[in-house]
Amino acid sequence: MPIVDAIKYCHSLGIMHRDIKPENLLFATKEPSATIKVSDFGLARFIEEDVFATTTCGTPGYVAPEILEQEPYNKTCDYWSIGVVLFILLSGCPPFYDEDNFVLFEKIKNVEYNFDAPAWKSVSDDAKDIIKKMLQKNPDDRLTPDQFTNHPWIVNDAKKDTLNNQKEMREWNSKRARAE
Repeated sequence: MPIVDAIKYCHSLGIMHRDIKPENLLFATKEPSATIKVSDFGLARFIEEDVFATTTCGTPGYVAPEILEQEPYNKTCDYWSIGVVLFILLSGCPPFYDEDNFVLFEKIKNVEYNFDAPAWKSVSDDAKDIIKKMLQKNPDDRLTPDQFTNHPWIVNDAKKDTLNNQKEMREWNSKRARAE
């Protein structure tokens, strides 16, 4: 997935984005094979390897549990957010949702999500597995970019699963746009 490559590149430059969400992922053109560009670096910061950030920031619903728990965190928070985006891409709905931010944050901190929505019936087990490995409470247990790129779902099924669920993604974006 191009987003993982883009964030891996940012991390190689010492940049942690801290606000990965669909609104910050832009297509360069309207072509299906267009390059994805990451935007809105307003919450980004330079960070050295083995240095941790402590500022609580990010968008509710996409922010990693360690940030909500006000623990020191590193660039793996971006991979959590990519897991949330991938969940939305495949199902058309967010893994963590509640109108009340306190309840939402508790769901995130407890990693309370499921694959019960009807859209998940047509999604492969490998796709669910990669999400489970991205949405790990312990940042050290999350997939690295190389593990992500070599995961069986990315290697074999990603295109099929994402094509099957474009309808759900359009519906989610439509609902989101109406709410704004």
